[in-house]
Amino acid sequence: MILVLLSVVWPLIPAALVALCTVAATRRVRTVAAVTALALLPCVLYLAVYAPGSRTVSTVVTGAVLVGGAVGYGLFLRGLRERAEQARTEAALRAEHARQREREAIAHEMHDTLAHRLSLLSVHAGALQVNPGAPTEQVQQAAGVIRDSAHQALEELQQLLGVLRAPPAGASRSSAPQPVLADLTRLVEESRTAGTAIDLVFDCAPADTAAAPPAMGRTAYRIVQEALTNARKHAPGQPVRLVVRGAPGSGLTIEVTNPVTPGSTSPVPGSGLGLVGLTERAALAGGELRHEQRPDGGGTTHRLLARLPWPAA
Repeated sequence: MILVLLSVVWPLIPAALVALCTVAATRRVRTVAAVTALALLPCVLYLAVYAPGSRTVSTVVTGAVLVGGAVGYGLFLRGLRERAEQARTEAALRAEHARQREREAIAHEMHDTLAHRLSLLSVHAGALQVNPGAPTEQVQQAAGVIRDSAHQALEELQQLLGVLRAPPAGASRSSAPQPVLADLTRLVEESRTAGTAIDLVFDCAPADTAAAPPAMGRTAYRIVQEALTNARKHAPGQPVRLVVRGAPGSGLTIEVTNPVTPGSTSPVPGSGLGLVGLTERAALAGGELRHEQRPDGGGTTHRLLARLPWPAA
């Protein structure tokens, strides 16, 4: 403001214009409006003091144009700075959302893979504790399952931790082999070895199973894995019926049912997020997942039903 007033009597117009531009670029709108009005005041006074004429009018117009140009350029700089700050903020938010999605994906993957292995460990270790005088063959079989499950759990944990480590510059991160639809039979055999009685109905053509989309197969595998893990944890000793039916173009249906043990307490703690994560996973795959408990012949049966799209070949 002082420069604007002094520029009336001294040749300080360039400094005053720079000051106006700086104010417009950095100050609040009310301050910019007040300083702009003050900067235009000498033009009004000049027009009122001197007799109207072409020279007077040209001087006033020149002054107003200079003031307007300085303020306009300052506002332009303000807009550039605000847009740059907004872009940085949006980029930071996008990066944070990407990190959050990655953390959630890793958490789901850790839950789906490690919970299955650790539940096998808990079941067999509990059997050895309850029945220490079991025959040598049963003890050896249980110890073998514990050893294999622990080894596989460690391998899967190392693979998941490898995802969290930044790869060296110029190196590509290798991904571990992901389960496919054909691996469901192997998963069922692992659970049978752990002592779970499973009635499997796998109604998919072998050629279709081998050519199933990897994303659909991985989702189906995780759903069955979590269902079998929950059955071991919350209904130990109860039989499980697993029905898998599907074909390209008609979709894939997974149904898992097992009796609920009245008043049973799981020795394996659960987070309660497994079925929630499976519901989200099925929805992301374009399908749906429902689970319920319903009366069945004087008892209660837990039923999980999932439907996944299977595009036509």
